[in-house]
Amino acid sequence: MKILSVDDSKTIRMIVKRTFAPFDCTVLEACNGEEGLATALAEKPDLIVLDITMPVMDGVTMLGKLKENPEIKSIPVIMLTAESGRENVAYIAKLGVRDYLVKPFKDDQLIEKVKRVIALQPKAEAVAA
Repeated sequence: MKILSVDDSKTIRMIVKRTFAPFDCTVLEACNGEEGLATALAEKPDLIVLDITMPVMDGVTMLGKLKENPEIKSIPVIMLTAESGRENVAYIAKLGVRDYLVKPFKDDQLIEKVKRVIALQPKAEAVAA
């Protein structure tokens, strides 16, 4: 299981990585939409956690390019946004995201959203403990 975290904030990427540490998955990282798109094409992750506001290429542009590409358009996306306004939520929903999370968020909120999209499995040693 591969999860791609695309965010210009190293802190957010570290939080995402730490959140999924107990699960049997690999967290890939990208710091902008351009890097995220390239990583998505190369790695074909099972899920993308995508920030909206980033330099180089923002999350909305990346999502549009992702949905245009037949190789990767079916990868589910959960957007991270600092904006919880109704217009913003309606806009990203129209783009084809599976879900969204408003920053700041708690680890368990992210896990809950992700579990609705992909089947997260605890790491083997976590089960044995």
